[in-house]
Amino acid sequence: MKITRKQLTSAVEHGILSATQADSLIEFIQRQTADVPRFTFTHVLYYLGGLMAIGAMTLFMNLGWESFGGAGIFFLSLLYAGVGLKLTNHFASRQLSIPAGITATFVVCMTPLAIYGLQHWLGLWPDESQYRDYHRYVKWHWLYMELGTLAVGVIVAWRYKYPFLIMPIAFTLWYMSMDIVAIIGGGAITWELRQQVSMYTGLLMIALAVWVDIRAHHTADYAFWIYLFGVLAFWGGLSMQHSDSELAKFMYFCTNLFMICVGVLLVRRIFVVCGALGAYGYLGHLAFSVFKDSWMFPVALTAMGLSLIYLGILWQKYEQRLIQKFHNILPAPLKSLLASKRG
Repeated sequence: MKITRKQLTSAVEHGILSATQADSLIEFIQRQTADVPRFTFTHVLYYLGGLMAIGAMTLFMNLGWESFGGAGIFFLSLLYAGVGLKLTNHFASRQLSIPAGITATFVVCMTPLAIYGLQHWLGLWPDESQYRDYHRYVKWHWLYMELGTLAVGVIVAWRYKYPFLIMPIAFTLWYMSMDIVAIIGGGAITWELRQQVSMYTGLLMIALAVWVDIRAHHTADYAFWIYLFGVLAFWGGLSMQHSDSELAKFMYFCTNLFMICVGVLLVRRIFVVCGALGAYGYLGHLAFSVFKDSWMFPVALTAMGLSLIYLGILWQKYEQRLIQKFHNILPAPLKSLLASKRG
């Protein structure tokens, strides 16, 4: 629930709070949310600068660094990481959590480049590919870079405990799911295999995100990035699959509706967005393929839409009673998580 200054002013006008109490409450809320990412000019500058620095060493890396050779790349990466750690400690000492989290994330993002340089230096690089290809192609030997990034990411996240540090970890897990396809398939990497691996990896990431959410929801939102990449991997793998069976397509529709329900329950928009896209895609299939020339389909769909509105009215009326019954059958950790989301 978001409390605005306008609401507190209205509470003062209705005699619920005094003006002094309202001002004290506003000051307290501002202190509590100082380290929460918000759409302010300061935070935009933080993330824009951080993403530019991270992008320079990852997505936008050019061939210029190849001239330094493996040893040069390795030691330059360590130098950059050292600067990032120094800045992280400096920002942390000044209670600037968001800049500290961004610079700590920069350190983690330097890991694959350092491992790439080390492999070249030791003569262990297996082909003519270059670091900039890491973000463009699926290859089995990226796995060493990914495992190293996960290890460093977990250590740095354990040390500094900033939620943004989970981003490179979740991103690397997503990359790893694609590169595992190259290992499993050998020389025959089919779209079917990619889809299956993506879908099941996404499910595992979603399960991990729920576990992290249960364990850490009372401190910070460490699960956000794992949910994001997990849902994208699962939904992407599921949506790319093709079947001529109308029953399979209907099950896909039901899965997307279930995702919407899960998203509302967990207050995670990514479930709702992907679920809504999938559901509308199925309805489009019905409109333009199955019931292409039927005048009854728009009428039936309108009736369904109005029925959903009525269902929303009934839900609003009995929401608290139904939620209480549902919560009574849940295990205590999940009950605590959902209660915090409702709050």
